[in-house]
Amino acid sequence: MTQIKHYELGELADVTKLAGFEFTKYIKYNNYGEIIALRALNLRHGELDLTDIKRIDRSVSELLPRSKLYINDILLTYTGNGYGDCAIIEENDKYHLAPNICKIASNVEKVVPYYLYSYIRTNEFYKIMSSHMTGSSQPTIPMKTIRMLPIPLPPIVVQEKIAEVAYCINEKIRKNNAINKNLEQQAQAIFANEFLSLETLPEGWKQASLIDIADYLNGLAMQKYRPTADESGIPVLKIKELRQGCCDDNSELCSPNIKSNYIIHDGDVIFSWSGSLLVDLWCGGICGLNQHLFKVTSSKYDKWFYYAWTKHHLDRFVAVAADKATTMGHIKRDELAKAEVLIPNKKDYDRIGALLQPIYEMIISNRIENKKLAATRDTLLPKLMNGEIDISEVDYE
Repeated sequence: MTQIKHYELGELADVTKLAGFEFTKYIKYNNYGEIIALRALNLRHGELDLTDIKRIDRSVSELLPRSKLYINDILLTYTGNGYGDCAIIEENDKYHLAPNICKIASNVEKVVPYYLYSYIRTNEFYKIMSSHMTGSSQPTIPMKTIRMLPIPLPPIVVQEKIAEVAYCINEKIRKNNAINKNLEQQAQAIFANEFLSLETLPEGWKQASLIDIADYLNGLAMQKYRPTADESGIPVLKIKELRQGCCDDNSELCSPNIKSNYIIHDGDVIFSWSGSLLVDLWCGGICGLNQHLFKVTSSKYDKWFYYAWTKHHLDRFVAVAADKATTMGHIKRDELAKAEVLIPNKKDYDRIGALLQPIYEMIISNRIENKKLAATRDTLLPKLMNGEIDISEVDYE
């Protein structure tokens, strides 16, 4: 059995943050700086998310050397409702800390950086961190408390093997995500070429609306459908879950005996029509459809067709919702009726479907595989780190 010792995080790494006065005195965001200033929103599900970035000049970064980021530095959000998310830096001379994130620089003689990152990413660490958070509207944890958080530590050679297991799983997930990004771009290009580049309507084609090609089922007020004492509840799919692509321990539960058409399965098309407007192929497992979300189905047309057209109109829906917004933007069903759709003749419909349907099926398959990989990682790693399972028992080649 592997011997496991526990250390405080501060014994294994240097934990620092960008001081408030440093931010206000030195940091000036711009659109052309060479260095990306990483904020809390740039940490998502254990990875860097560079969808929305702020830049600073290299000269500014050089003025704050303790907040510069290097390969194997670990980032952790310590305040706000998104606290506990993390990432590991894989490039030098590219990033700098912004507020609300701390930098964890491992002492490599004591701990393997990727091992430490993998533990910080576990639900076990999140729960420990959560127990020390204070405040409700803006939960936070002091740096000195973060430095005291316990870390299970096997010998270095075991850490290296556990880190390799974690890396192999994470890389497979990344590759699937990269494949899906490419597939989505292909699908958009095909859709645009087949439907959006037409100058005249081909013979046998007709104009219609989203309402004509699909049913948009609004979800239930799930607070009325809680599981009874003798039921094992299922997660409730809300906007938060749709945005993150999965349910989690904080997701509410509902009765599994709600009407079957309100039960969501992998591959279902879900459209959030209020608040954050999103259209996606759900691959987060069985759950119950909450209000403010549409489940999109059709008895006449295939998924590729009504998904592609609904997604096509999303930008316009977002603009409509923003224009009408008071506290939370939304769209009404009459906007669906105004959303124009082109329905091909059968020959063209089958031809286009033969191009798009396999793409969407592959995207769904890859997402489901990623969910299984993540579940394996999140179950296996804590047991390896705590010595419940010996690394020699794991085949990860």
